[in-house]
Amino acid sequence: MNIRNKGNHKGKKVLALLLTTLLASGVLTGCGAADANVDADAGSLRVAVFPNITHVQGLMGKESGAFQKAVGAGTKIIWTTYNAGSDEIQAFLSGSEDIGYIGPGPAVNAYVKSHGDVQIIAGATDAGELLVSRKGEHITSVKELAGKKVGVPQFGNTQHLTLLHLLQANGLKPTTQGGTVEIVQAKNPDVKSLFDKNELDAALVPEPWGTTLLHETGAQVVLNEKNIWRGGKYATTVIIARRDYVQRHADLIQHFLQAHVALTNEANSNPQKAEAQVNAQIQSITQKQLQRQIISKAFPRMLIVTDPAEDSVRDFYQFSRNAGYIQEDNDLKTLFNLTLLKRAQQIVGSKTTI
Repeated sequence: MNIRNKGNHKGKKVLALLLTTLLASGVLTGCGAADANVDADAGSLRVAVFPNITHVQGLMGKESGAFQKAVGAGTKIIWTTYNAGSDEIQAFLSGSEDIGYIGPGPAVNAYVKSHGDVQIIAGATDAGELLVSRKGEHITSVKELAGKKVGVPQFGNTQHLTLLHLLQANGLKPTTQGGTVEIVQAKNPDVKSLFDKNELDAALVPEPWGTTLLHETGAQVVLNEKNIWRGGKYATTVIIARRDYVQRHADLIQHFLQAHVALTNEANSNPQKAEAQVNAQIQSITQKQLQRQIISKAFPRMLIVTDPAEDSVRDFYQFSRNAGYIQEDNDLKTLFNLTLLKRAQQIVGSKTTI
């Protein structure tokens, strides 16, 4: 018995020495090339993103390969693009996505419908949307939307919930609730043609689509990103993930978030590079490149962040309750799971590469 205990003690010393060596060499910590094979058993990581500049880090990382580098060659990143949050949520609920950039409105709906399996694990951008009116409409306030047709990307998405809140705050209602404002579902790229055909009077859209409408159709700003709500300090894009995937592959998600933090730093320190990468992805996805003046004017309309604006996300939950997309009161205590984000922030610091 004594001999066995001595052997175990000696083995523990050897193991401790090995772990110390690995830590010192960076194999078990940090975010360099030594992490390339971490969580290789994951096989794949399915990531969702929109061709909106409010998904800036996702588009930058897709274009540069930063996320693939971060998770290593053992895990293949599979990208899927969506037009609006409701479609992405259906994919999450069916188990077709693992992690994704999305608006806070659909994010809370996913949390509720998945019974807490889909959680918010990081923030991405705040503000970054415009309420605009068609040229010649001369709409200068929300109250003047009475009797008008207003477009949103999709029913139940972040812009739709925001518009419903704006209408309520200004004593208006949509036609579905006996009011006079007709809300129309329209894909972001289609709003321009609907304006040209006089089939929409106004639209609440994320960037770069708002600035595109200003430049290409002569649309007018009704509310800019700071006047829509909370002085512009409200979540527009967050990152969600399936809780079971995060639990099974915490290291993998940790490295993905380290890339997200580094990309956030890079976008804020070198906006021209970020604009070019985002524009390249928008062209790849939509087959149309943005004019440089459009993207350079659209970028400053948003805040590029890593922390979700938690209070605003909880407000979106209430907006969704008011609109009937969530039927019952729910406990939101596990809506946010930010442990890995905080660790990523500590590891990356102010670095712009990993």
